[in-house]
Amino acid sequence: MYPIIDSHCHIYPEKIAAKAVAGIGKFYDMVLPNLGTVEDMVKKSKAAGITHSIVFSVATTVQQVRSINEFIADEVKKSNGFFTGLGTLHPDSTDVKGDLDRLLELGLKGVKLHPDIQGFKVDDYRCLKIYELCEKKGLPVLLHTGDFRYDFSNPNRVKPILETYTDLKVIGAHFGGWSVWERAVEELSGYDNFYVDCSSSFYCLKPDEVLKMIRKYTAERVLFATDYPTWELKGEIDYFLSLDLTEDERELIFYKNAVKLFGLDLEI
Repeated sequence: MYPIIDSHCHIYPEKIAAKAVAGIGKFYDMVLPNLGTVEDMVKKSKAAGITHSIVFSVATTVQQVRSINEFIADEVKKSNGFFTGLGTLHPDSTDVKGDLDRLLELGLKGVKLHPDIQGFKVDDYRCLKIYELCEKKGLPVLLHTGDFRYDFSNPNRVKPILETYTDLKVIGAHFGGWSVWERAVEELSGYDNFYVDCSSSFYCLKPDEVLKMIRKYTAERVLFATDYPTWELKGEIDYFLSLDLTEDERELIFYKNAVKLFGLDLEI
């Protein structure tokens, strides 16, 4: 079996996990099968055969940024090498540079933004400082991308960032455009600085559609991801393994791309 790096996992402190999971379920009109706690995620990830997880949470207010980053960094330290953490930022902060410097001090390996939940457009002028700093520091930015209901993170918003910050590595969650997959792959697959993860997509796509997207983006720019706590983890792995991919493509997507992109020092 391959090593498996799950590149998209939300975790929450135990005291707020139930509320956070309920909020996600309400936003996407679904009932989530997992608890959102660290204990639950580790247990279910290891049972599914996942060997490493990229974890994060999202600040819906400026005041949450530093406490969330401290929480993620603390859980990384306690995970015995099972976690790599990404930090969160918010464009309304009056000290984005200070927030980013602290994120780096904590050892976090990138930045996660969720424009649709945080309430800003990807190409909003308030966000440009974030991209500028992340590009300068060599930090990848994992974006929630796509939603047919809104226009915060659809391909038209992502393209200007890819074209302006050409040295910034951007990861578009959900194959670059949740619920607008076809549009995303057509508009975004040609950018060398754009990567995608496969989270929250299998449930709605046929295997041949997924294969076409992987080949369009190229296997070198796709990351395996489950979007914990949104889906049953073993089911996501089984679906991926059912795809008619080469051994090299599976290895790239399961772990090699994540190791390279996040600069992971793992014994694999």
